Amino acid sequence: MLENRTRAKLAAGETVYGCFTRYVEGAITELIALAGFDFVIFDGEHGTLQPRDIEDLTRAAEVRGVTPIARVTTNQPQIILRYLDTGVHGVHVPWVNTVEDVEAAVQYAKYGPRGIRGLAGSRASDWGFGESVAEYTARANKETMVIIHIETAAAVEAAADYTAVDDVDVLFIGPTDLSHSLGHPGELSHPEVVAAMERVAEAVVPTDKVLGIYAGDAEIANGWRERGARYLVTGIDGIMTRGMQDFIDQVRS
Repeated sequence: MLENRTRAKLAAGETVYGCFTRYVEGAITELIALAGFDFVIFDGEHGTLQPRDIEDLTRAAEVRGVTPIARVTTNQPQIILRYLDTGVHGVHVPWVNTVEDVEAAVQYAKYGPRGIRGLAGSRASDWGFGESVAEYTARANKETMVIIHIETAAAVEAAADYTAVDDVDVLFIGPTDLSHSLGHPGELSHPEVVAAMERVAEAVVPTDKVLGIYAGDAEIANGWRERGARYLVTGIDGIMTRGMQDFIDQVRS
């Protein structure tokens, strides 16, 4: 496991930028890295990527110096274990709705004594080469990021409690799922949706946790950075579709 540069930047008070991808092609991961993103999130929830795919994509990320992170399918120990064993440097955990769920996610991602992550020789530990098991588990506990999604009305209500859970790095707003949960699917600028996101920001920003959010474009990202978010994420699909649509609109106008 290499140094988690994204975590180091956050610890230094910097703002970091990432991009979701759900494609198995390593070239796309390389393009995200070469474009200058700090981290790439391999999407196992809203994509078809399996741990075997993510293991190979993590190699592509590491070669190009971008932090590999995975969005897991669900908050279960055997799922988080398999994704982390690929060598990714952190996990996005979706659909977390109680403080107990947050604590569970941390325990699933961390080795003892903090957590209950299963231990075996894997790519994450370089299959036992280079350092002792004790050295590896201590380093993995330090470097592995836990990013908790806030994407339901229940999670908004519990957000302040989430900030008290040790070893959570980022509390991440998922605007689209949140809008759905609030009864306004896709209406990200609806007053109730905006108010809910602002409540989360007010709960998180003053604490030692980092506020994260998905931003469909640079204007949204810049707006949330001004509100105190330091973990800003977009998606390769949106970038490609906007770019293609802009090209077609210009050449056919």
